[in-house]
Amino acid sequence: MADALSELALTHPELVAALAKLRASAQADPYPSYDWRRLQLQRLLAMLRASASDFIQAIAEDFGHRSPYDTKLGELWLCINQLQHALGGLKGWMKPVKRGVNLPFWPASARTQFQPLGVVGIIAPWNYPLMLAVQPLVGALAAGNRVMLKLSEHTERTSRLLAQRLTETLGPDLVAVVLGDADVGAAFARLPLDHLLFTGSSSVGQQVARAAAENLVPTTLELGGKCPAILHAGFSVERFAARVVQGKCYSAGQSCVAPDYLLVPHAATEAVVRALTARVSHCFPQQVNNPDYSGILGATRRQRLQRLCDDAENRGARRVTINPANEDFAGSGKLPLTLLLDVPGDARVLHEEVFGPVLPVITYDTLDDAIRYVNARPSPLALYYFDSEPARIRQVLERTLSGGVTINGTLMHFLNDDLPRGGVGQSGQGRYHGRYGFMTFSHEKAIFEQAALSGVGLFAPPYGKHVDRVLRLLIGPWS
Repeated sequence: MADALSELALTHPELVAALAKLRASAQADPYPSYDWRRLQLQRLLAMLRASASDFIQAIAEDFGHRSPYDTKLGELWLCINQLQHALGGLKGWMKPVKRGVNLPFWPASARTQFQPLGVVGIIAPWNYPLMLAVQPLVGALAAGNRVMLKLSEHTERTSRLLAQRLTETLGPDLVAVVLGDADVGAAFARLPLDHLLFTGSSSVGQQVARAAAENLVPTTLELGGKCPAILHAGFSVERFAARVVQGKCYSAGQSCVAPDYLLVPHAATEAVVRALTARVSHCFPQQVNNPDYSGILGATRRQRLQRLCDDAENRGARRVTINPANEDFAGSGKLPLTLLLDVPGDARVLHEEVFGPVLPVITYDTLDDAIRYVNARPSPLALYYFDSEPARIRQVLERTLSGGVTINGTLMHFLNDDLPRGGVGQSGQGRYHGRYGFMTFSHEKAIFEQAALSGVGLFAPPYGKHVDRVLRLLIGPWS
């Protein structure tokens, strides 16, 4: 399969030619109508519905095992919901926005109008190979752009299937799908696109940003981040555990917004461990042959997660493996949820994004201590805070910086269609998702219409006392 995928990879001249073809298409119709954009979104929606079973199977094969419900909820439903949201909002998004006019410029009018950028590039990751390709594509198409879409080489079956279906549905003059390895991705990032969106790790994101900067291509980067889940002492430990397990065990933790570590009151540590163990045992009493429990994509990633646990344990951490049926995971492609307690500060697991079912548990004494711990590290992509006291919730929101926040839950801010998606600092830059994607992939053009008779003539040369009088009225007296 890898060889077959590499045969479809484009060379740099072919990438340049594909971009030129898309640019010609964009120039031939630089401002597609509402009806045209709506039609493309409807075609995409129909394709996803018709191909749902094929995508579920392809993703499961790529992962070795992916829960069909993880794919139905986290890939298909999110894509279809996003398309329905865009179809419902598109007409309003496209309307010009009336703006105010300074008094001296009266009579006149001002507005902004959203114009397609031209050709948008999207580099999609492997962990959600359908959703994280299609959702930004929805925003780019809603904004009236043509799109170059680079799919992950790590999910070969899904990438091939999505490439085939997009080409059949939308055509290469609208969406050019690019397959290939990291070298193809690097060449893709160097193209003179009109905007580039990348989802992936912070280290690769830095390379993408540098490559795009060579052509002054603006970028939206949704990167990794060590997302904390903070428990306040007054909150139910059982509810906290239920929602952490829901966010952490979804797709076996292979989500950029999965809880990466827990911050819990020192006195609640053992209660949290018991509650997490009970919740996992309830949700996944068996795991190896449980269709609801997803596998880890690739032996390399599984080995890396095991090395993170070994490193922490070798440095003095306590490992708690939640394996209710005492199963042997060897050869299954899966890993059980593993808690790491008393983790020393130099352990790798506290400095690298985990991206799997490994969960360090860090203790704190006061809420100020927890906030300081978060703020001493790069701003996370997501933050989760569990508390029922509005004043403390407001304090955490105001004193921490993160891409997004869910209070008393996990993942929800990332899933809600009317909220922006993106990071801050090392967890990313820029926003997309729903209307925010439409805006990111548009140029908001400023338009000013001056009337035939206008006060602006008062500022025309030759300057003299009349201009001084007007300026004194506008500015006030000066010395």
